[in-house]
Amino acid sequence: MTPPTATETPTTETPTTETQEERPTRLSRVPAGVSLAALALGGLAIGTTEFASMGVLPGFASDLGVSVPTAGIAISAYALGVVVGAPLITLIGARWPRKQMVVVLAVALVVFNALSAIAPSFLPFVGLRFLSGLPHGAYFGAAAVLGSALVPPAKRARALATVMLGLTIANIIGVPAATWLGEMFGWRSAYVAVTVVALITVLAVVTLVPSPAGDRGGSLGGELTALRRPQVWLTLGVIAAGFGGLFAVYSYISPILTNQAGVSPTTIPLLLGALGVGMTIGNIAGGRFAEKAPRATIAIALVAYAAVLVAFTVAAHDAVTATIGLFALGFVGMSAGPALMGRLIDFAAEGPSLAAASFHSAFNVANAVGAALGGVVLAAGLGYDAPAAVGAVLPLIGLGVLAVSVSLERRTAAR
Repeated sequence: MTPPTATETPTTETPTTETQEERPTRLSRVPAGVSLAALALGGLAIGTTEFASMGVLPGFASDLGVSVPTAGIAISAYALGVVVGAPLITLIGARWPRKQMVVVLAVALVVFNALSAIAPSFLPFVGLRFLSGLPHGAYFGAAAVLGSALVPPAKRARALATVMLGLTIANIIGVPAATWLGEMFGWRSAYVAVTVVALITVLAVVTLVPSPAGDRGGSLGGELTALRRPQVWLTLGVIAAGFGGLFAVYSYISPILTNQAGVSPTTIPLLLGALGVGMTIGNIAGGRFAEKAPRATIAIALVAYAAVLVAFTVAAHDAVTATIGLFALGFVGMSAGPALMGRLIDFAAEGPSLAAASFHSAFNVANAVGAALGGVVLAAGLGYDAPAAVGAVLPLIGLGVLAVSVSLERRTAAR
């Protein structure tokens, strides 16, 4: 059985009628690409605030009077906010029009990042980082559904990739820029920069993104139907396991590169730029792959991910090959993103926003699982090759979950 294209309706657990969000309706003279770029700006703000915190961690630890390990709680608080906020906020705003939802969440990014920049002490800062994480997944969920409604169904995967583009570009431009600002003008300036980007996002979405005809939002009951669909949970399982290998390495990339490749700490951001470039190109390519063979795209990416992680155990011993390896990790990982997002939306039926938002909850579960697994092998004294080696197992687990999902899909179709 050949994989369905991105325009085909899955053979099971999909609605029999086209949802309002899937009907492309242009209500302005603004090209769809410009509208999608406006939505992607929010991803730039989100990606920057999430990952720049790691770069300015020593700064806020010193200024707020805590140790570096204790300061890491603020980063965990953000991740917890993402996991909690993605489903919770999506359900609370289920009845809202998608454009209104996106604007409100972008405003929340402005407010919470601005408050993070003026936090007087560590505990309020931790609380504000948790609040900053709440809009993360819900924003992408609403933006994905809204962006999909602005293009014909055949171009949906590419639209989803464009919405996600800001998140990957953040690793090339946003995070290095915010880290540099933190070093030059103090850590608070990094969050001021994020606040400015989020404010521009609000203005861009309001002026450049039309509201699809008949977009009156969904319903709480409709969104909750996504949680009753095994295929949604299986796809989330693919994401949670499949991306974990990246974070098994990324969480410890600084000591890996300094101890094995002899890279100086000041050079590490340049090498990490290769990861961001790979993620960006992989995301764009993945949107095109997903239009032709979404299931095959996911499967091939997972196998390639495991292979690249194994190769990285060798590549990490040299700066040049480590840079190539980081590019490959970013490319392969993000190439599966649009196909996985599209699969979630398809199987969610009446609950596309909740499913799309849950993508980011699952992604942060992968973050936690990968980081924990990498920490375990390092604590066991297995050396800095171990995180990549053990991380290679996780995409294969994701591949197994995908196999179960596809098998269920085919059995249901046969019935």
